[in-house]
Amino acid sequence: MRIAFQGAPGAYSEAAGLRFKPSAEPMPCKSFEEVFTVVQDKKATHGIVPIENTIGGTIRRNYDLLLRHELPIVGEVHLPVIHNLVVLEGTTLKDIKRVYSHPQALAQCERFLLGLEGVEVIANYDTAGSAKMISESNLRDAAAIASNRSAEVFGLSILKSGVQDFSENITRFLVVSREALTQGKADKTTIAFTVPNEPGALFKALSVFTLRNIDLGKLESRPIPARPWEYLFFADLKTDREDSRCARALMHLAEFAPLVRTLGSYPSWKEPELGE
Repeated sequence: MRIAFQGAPGAYSEAAGLRFKPSAEPMPCKSFEEVFTVVQDKKATHGIVPIENTIGGTIRRNYDLLLRHELPIVGEVHLPVIHNLVVLEGTTLKDIKRVYSHPQALAQCERFLLGLEGVEVIANYDTAGSAKMISESNLRDAAAIASNRSAEVFGLSILKSGVQDFSENITRFLVVSREALTQGKADKTTIAFTVPNEPGALFKALSVFTLRNIDLGKLESRPIPARPWEYLFFADLKTDREDSRCARALMHLAEFAPLVRTLGSYPSWKEPELGE
């Protein structure tokens, strides 16, 4: 198995991919778009992308890419995220003039960064990429917010560990593949749908699940391009799409929803047992 991820070696996405399949070969990509493209082009068997974080919220760009590319979701991974302030050996807190990292990581460490006086916070494309830049450019007046592994990979020191705003910082990742083959029994389904622009339309859409006692784990809305103030909805259903209740609910929804699309049915994340 080859898993494509966005970022440099040491990125959280790489760690999530290896958590999904420890024996997999990680394949770094420059962008989320490239992750989907290399899977589509059969250069990788799977791709993994972050979809939401317990502090920073939703990574909305990846919902757009899930809809654009016809690659089914085949799994999910929950990764505890510990952010560190990493620097070149010998750099002190007083030396730091700039801090680089991915916008999501910066948002998750907002309180810590606000406490750094006179320090410029700069968004970069990746956490591990920020660590790589500091190492390769020998930046002695800069730091990165990155993982332990990023520090190891690029020969940096951890100046401060656990600088995220909340200790319970978890990112949820989705795994996509060309074929809807899952590792385990599916018990979660992600769908996308639109509703007519009329009173009560969303209530009517959600009622098809309520009537059949199907739990919604998440509901997310995204603007529809070129159609101002109209929205596309993404929902996580806590059931397999092959379950008769789910199949009937989706058929019911399709009777009045202009668009209904199943993005994948897959096993919900379960923490590996010790020794696995």
